[in-house]
Amino acid sequence: MRRVILYPGEDGYWVVECPSLPGCVSQGKTKEEAIANIKEAIMGYIAALESDGLPVPAENFDNLETLLVVV
Repeated sequence: MRRVILYPGEDGYWVVECPSLPGCVSQGKTKEEAIANIKEAIMGYIAALESDGLPVPAENFDNLETLLVVV
């Protein structure tokens, strides 16, 4: 189970990223497509780490906090 962030991109696509896996980002024309794509990206990311004998970063749900910052 991984936490993801979903937001509208500038090009009309939905962008989704997985903060616990640096650089694991995907997109889709709809929210549903973006979520399906990030699931595939997460599985590929983890498979690549395991294939290279590298540790898979743990997901930590204990201290999750989301903030909206106005700049």
